[in-house]
Amino acid sequence: FIANGEWALLGVPATRNEVIYDCCPEPYLDITFEIRIRRRTLYYFFNLIVPCLLIASMAVLGFTLPPDSGEKLSLGVNLLLAIVLFSTIVGDMLPVTNSTPLIGTYFNAIMFMVASSVVTTILILNYHHRVDDTHEMPDWVQLIFLRWIPWFLRMSRPGEKITRKTIMMQKKMKEMEQKEISSKSLLANVLDIEDDFRGKNPPYMQSIHPSHVKPPILNGTHKRRSSLKYSLVEESTEISPPLKRELGLILKEIRVITDKIRDDDDSSTVEGDWRFAAMVLDRLCLLFFTVFTIITTVVVMLAAPHVIVT
Repeated sequence: FIANGEWALLGVPATRNEVIYDCCPEPYLDITFEIRIRRRTLYYFFNLIVPCLLIASMAVLGFTLPPDSGEKLSLGVNLLLAIVLFSTIVGDMLPVTNSTPLIGTYFNAIMFMVASSVVTTILILNYHHRVDDTHEMPDWVQLIFLRWIPWFLRMSRPGEKITRKTIMMQKKMKEMEQKEISSKSLLANVLDIEDDFRGKNPPYMQSIHPSHVKPPILNGTHKRRSSLKYSLVEESTEISPPLKRELGLILKEIRVITDKIRDDDDSSTVEGDWRFAAMVLDRLCLLFFTVFTIITTVVVMLAAPHVIVT
């Protein structure tokens, strides 16, 4: 035996055997030597297991990248290609057998984890870039990803602390909003004002309109003052068509601005909910795949008969 870096010689025990046959009275002796060797695992540990563990760690840390960075999905795809390459190398090194070796099982588990992380990353990016014009958040998504999972993971939004009490209060408030009639919006109030302005005359116009009020017949100075006062009231109560048209245009502009502000507020609220749901899913995947990697590595190390043999 020549000492090398792949095999270690554990011992060469010998056994003396003595056999007596019927034909011959003298015994026949033979010695059986048993060569016990063990594969050195240090090479495989540092060249296969450690890189695989690092790839799994990078796949887990990829969930900490913000979706707007643009490198979240490319990192997962590159790690998946790397783990597939390592699995090919390991498959070429191992003998062809019906049973799967332990190191092959570990590589398959890590490769499944990395592939799953790529799929969940695609889902996270899909949630992050959803807008109000194309997607409407279902009620079950709001219940799971905006309330219960953030409460379980101890997550909170800026200026809003998510607790079990707030979740129940939001549920009750939503039920009350569905039952009661919503109040008039600013747009409805503007339209009501416009309808009142166009369809009705002000109270003072109804009470002192020139067609209903007759000027008193007076003499001298009182007659001149009364006629002057009547002419001022008549000029103040009458609105010219150009002024009325200008007021209508102003009301239309206010209506457009109100619609734009309300739509922007609703869109920003929905986009913020989708982004927070993506962040919650990102944190959930981070914890799940971290636990999965740790448990898989510990189980493989405990199942291996000899982890490090020098």
